[in-house]
Amino acid sequence: MFCETPILNTLYSHITQIQRYENGSTQPTLDIIRKLATTLTVSAAELIFGEGERGLDELLRLQFEAICQFDEEDKLLAQGVLEGLILKHQTKQSLQRQAAAKGNK
Repeated sequence: MFCETPILNTLYSHITQIQRYENGSTQPTLDIIRKLATTLTVSAAELIFGEGERGLDELLRLQFEAICQFDEEDKLLAQGVLEGLILKHQTKQSLQRQAAAKGNK
């Protein structure tokens, strides 16, 4: 028979632990998150964040997928453009925070 007690005990302990993760009574380690993501064939982000909480909007995802098809030179160019835009945005936010801080004085 395949229903040996050690196997059932192991299975039960795993199910109990997953239920603890689901109800928030305990948090999985990073190693456990990695193993769960691999087993469930999802990203760790999908396990950690709620739906839409941290994901790309569909248009950006399609654009990034298209960039993945670029040759290496074009990928580097796209990466440079994105880094420039991100830096511009971060600088703008920093200047706005500084202006707001001066206005509160």
